Amino acid sequence: MENKFSRRSFLYSVSMLAAGSALATPLAGFGMKRKLRVVLVGTGVRGISFWGRRLVEQYSDILEFVGLSDINPGRLAYGKEYMKVDCPTFVNFDEMLAKTKPDLVIVTTKDSTHHEFIIKGLEAGCDVLTEKPLTTDENKCQQILDAERKSDKNLIVGFNYRWSPYITKIKELLQNNEIGEITSVDFHWYLNIHHGASYFRRWHGVAENGGTLWVHKATHHFDLLNWWLDSDPEEVFAYGALEHYGSNGPFRGKSCRSCPHKSDCQYYWDITKSSHDMKLYAENEEHDGYLRDGCVYRHEIDIYDKMSAQIKYANKAVVNYSLTTYSPYEGWKIAFNGQKGRLDAWLDIPFMSKDSLDQEALHAAEMNQNLGDDVNQEPLVLHKNWEKPQIISVVSERGGHGGGDKRLHDKIFKNPEAADPYKHSAGIRDGVMSVLIGVAARNSIKSKGPVKIADLTDLKPSPNRA
Repeated sequence: MENKFSRRSFLYSVSMLAAGSALATPLAGFGMKRKLRVVLVGTGVRGISFWGRRLVEQYSDILEFVGLSDINPGRLAYGKEYMKVDCPTFVNFDEMLAKTKPDLVIVTTKDSTHHEFIIKGLEAGCDVLTEKPLTTDENKCQQILDAERKSDKNLIVGFNYRWSPYITKIKELLQNNEIGEITSVDFHWYLNIHHGASYFRRWHGVAENGGTLWVHKATHHFDLLNWWLDSDPEEVFAYGALEHYGSNGPFRGKSCRSCPHKSDCQYYWDITKSSHDMKLYAENEEHDGYLRDGCVYRHEIDIYDKMSAQIKYANKAVVNYSLTTYSPYEGWKIAFNGQKGRLDAWLDIPFMSKDSLDQEALHAAEMNQNLGDDVNQEPLVLHKNWEKPQIISVVSERGGHGGGDKRLHDKIFKNPEAADPYKHSAGIRDGVMSVLIGVAARNSIKSKGPVKIADLTDLKPSPNRA
């Protein structure tokens, strides 16, 4: 019974995940007097780095990996080597659960399979932590909801953007009612021709795998909106098209390495320059046929590369959202309109800052977990009605998703009881609601009409998430 703890205790501990620095008893939220037994399923780059090697390097005193699983035995072997762990590996996930008896299952597989491992983990009596998105469609969302309700264990969704200082400052200002009741929001996200194109090289380019970028990528953005507005989405109307990548290209090949159009294609990407990608992916293609440097113009690509949606919230706020996947620069802009004023925020827009970081290196820097010294001051503009605008300078970190990664990890594994005045915690409702906006957007494009969130699962929208 050592690894048992009350549902109320766990939910309280997870709800305390915050950006504070006070240390609590290690793993108090998990009720342990020993190291947490952790298994990881899905040894792709995200799994073995952020949810793998970083946990090993930072928290080995309070947790241990007791198993790794992946359908690709070569990638699995390299993942174990890269994470620097000494634990058994399994191609069969069920066998791993039975033999290792973990306390926590971390799911970082292909999005379309998340539900399988989440449900099996809960049914085996384990707590589950899943990478975003929770899953890829409404039916799988319902299956996860049903499984979580039957289980006495719990599900955490790894939303890391919430924890960055810049993002948190926006939440603080809105929560303090600085601009009054929010009536509308304009939110626009731009993926550049380097990072944006990468989704079309990989498995994400096929809708069946990742639910399109409405789900795989935008679930991050929708979660922020839900959290900032402190309300659930109610209705979605959307447009989307594939007009740049896929069959729109002038030529195509099997992969960048083997392509005869290397000298002509502006999207040519040389995977051989990365020994890590070569060892993790290229050297293990024989096991499952997965090409990490697939052609961005291959005919099988069927996801949207331009997306726009109107989202009506249960608290009556209306959001205008767009996602572009082939912008010359990467960044985002948001504006909140309230009854008492307006709040403008943006990050990484090159002509709005002095940032000179090369666009190709931008995403790599964001993913880097070791850029603790790369700290900037970024502005927010608070403009109250009848008053002059205020420029608020906010500390912003470059690496680890704006500093959110390390804060998320610390509060899950180290400081579960730290105060959380901004409700950073993300559980199953957060995961489902963020996914359902993307699902509703997809359904809206197909039906050419608005889609109500309440029609997708039995989880009904609430105007006040508290």
